[in-house]
Amino acid sequence: MTTVLIVDDQALQRLGFSMLLEQQSDLSVVGEASHGAEAVRKAAELRPDVVLMDIRMPGMDGIEATRRIVQAGGRSHVLVLTTFDLDEHAYAALRAGASGFLLKDALPDELVAGIRAVAAGDAVIAPGLTRKLIDAFSDRLPGRSPEQERMLSALTEREREVLTAIASGWSNAEIGERLNLAESTVKTHVSHILAKIDARDRVQAVIFAYDTGLVRPA
Repeated sequence: MTTVLIVDDQALQRLGFSMLLEQQSDLSVVGEASHGAEAVRKAAELRPDVVLMDIRMPGMDGIEATRRIVQAGGRSHVLVLTTFDLDEHAYAALRAGASGFLLKDALPDELVAGIRAVAAGDAVIAPGLTRKLIDAFSDRLPGRSPEQERMLSALTEREREVLTAIASGWSNAEIGERLNLAESTVKTHVSHILAKIDARDRVQAVIFAYDTGLVRPA
C-alpha cells in the first residue's frame, strides 16, 4: 500500500484528489495539509510514501516545504503539482528535491500513475517536458562545483553514458537497446549512478547532468 499526504490550500482540490486516490486499491490517503508548515509537520509525523505538493500556498510555499521534507531525510518523495508547464517555481521545487512534477490539469490516470512512479523512485516528468523545463532555465544553472566535479569523476565511462541517456529522457529499456545492455544491467548502473552523485531519483540525476555540463540544453 502506497501512502499519500495531500497538500493544497484549496479544500475542494484536496477533496477531489482524496476521492480519486481512495478509489485505488493500492493507494491510501493518510492525511491532508493546507499550507507548507503543516505539510512539513505531517510528513514527519505520518511518514507518507508520497507527498502530493501544491506550490502556491499562503505562508510557507510548496518549494520551501519540499526542501524541508527532503532535508529531513525521511522516506517521503515529493510530487509537485503546478498550473503551468514552464513554471519557474516548479523548476525550483525540483532543485529543492522534488521527485518530479505534474500539471494540475493532468488526467486522473496520469496523476495516479505519477504517484505510483514516484513511490517506486522513478521520474514522472515526460522526457520532452524535462528538457523543455531545464532548457528554459539553463542560463541560471551554476557552474560545476568541486563536489560535483568529484562526483562526476567517480563515474565510470559506462556510467557517464547511462547518465547522459537518462538526461536525454531514455527509459531503462531504451538505454539497454541503444547501449546493447540487458535491462537488469542498466538498472544496476542507474543505482550506482544515483549513489555516486547522491541523487534521490532520476529527476535529480537529470538536473545533475545539466548542472555539471555533461548534457547541454538542445
